Amino acid sequence: MKTVVLGIGNILLTDEGVGVHAVKELLKEKIPENVEILDGGTLGFGLLDVICEADRLIIIDAIKGGEKPGTVYHFKIDDFCKLPASFGNSAHEITILDVLRAAELLGKSPKIEIFGIEPRSLEIGLELSPDVKENLPKLLCAVLKSLNRIERDQF
Repeated sequence: MKTVVLGIGNILLTDEGVGVHAVKELLKEKIPENVEILDGGTLGFGLLDVICEADRLIIIDAIKGGEKPGTVYHFKIDDFCKLPASFGNSAHEITILDVLRAAELLGKSPKIEIFGIEPRSLEIGLELSPDVKENLPKLLCAVLKSLNRIERDQF
């Protein structure tokens, strides 16, 4: 089983780039051999092949859920899709959900988990806001725990 951890976001817009910052940190960790860590940036439909080749997919992104900045979120894809349309509004032109729907139309549906963190700022800048930076280790810990569950096939 191939697991892909995909960090998405725009690192030029402060907290919008948290997914990319997260995968760079995950590359420093001991990761199981069947796990591929990827910086998806803002590739949109350019990620379709990566998604279609995965058996399991973990997505990391900034998620505007209306909670306190720095709040860490974790959803299975079915739970995420049941949330109100305003939840998770994205700064991306093409959302990751659009790409996931395209993969599904192609008959490819990996098991999906989404991890995110509530942004404070989406302004131009390369650094994460203090709230997000402070909670990034919590987000990484949650992703690593999920990878360990996956490794034991308890996804």
